[in-house]
Amino acid sequence: MTTAAQPPTLRERKKQRTRQALAETAVTLFTERGFDATPLDALLDEVEVSRRTFFRTYRSKEDVTLTAVKELWGTFLDVIEEPGRSGPLADVFRDAMLTTLDRMSAEWSPRFAATLQLIEQSPSLHGHALRDCAEIQAGVRERLGIADTLEARLLIEYCVATWRCALDEWPAPYAPAKLPGCVRRAFAAMPDSLAVTV
Repeated sequence: MTTAAQPPTLRERKKQRTRQALAETAVTLFTERGFDATPLDALLDEVEVSRRTFFRTYRSKEDVTLTAVKELWGTFLDVIEEPGRSGPLADVFRDAMLTTLDRMSAEWSPRFAATLQLIEQSPSLHGHALRDCAEIQAGVRERLGIADTLEARLLIEYCVATWRCALDEWPAPYAPAKLPGCVRRAFAAMPDSLAVTV
């Protein structure tokens, strides 16, 4: 017999609201003023939280700014664990990403698009995102039960690079409905891309 999940406590709801306010305000504030040019204290003043509260919620200024990216990959890793995810790895990756995009909220997409622009403008954010990407690739291997071989690492790296190319093809003003088509086109181009000659 299963028991129903307990509703979140008042403390948990307050913590979640603070987390959300920090993430949303970070993207807005850093977009307006520049990530590297805006100190963390400006974000804390805007949301009216202490440093102690912030560091109980996020590890760093980069961490809070990349919340939308982390939400995407967190959902993706859950999706690839669902029953029925089998077949060629590139197909599993593509289909899991399409399912993930379908599950993201309407509020997520504008934050995600703004975060991508911030990453492009800031070397420190870019470096932080690349480090997170390595963790995600390891997470994909683990969740799918794939051995840590050269071939598996290469293919997962290629799938992540293909996802990045899909993002490069996503046209402004970054309408959420257009991103799945970019993903499908990028993954469809994978076989031909390996035959490109110079």
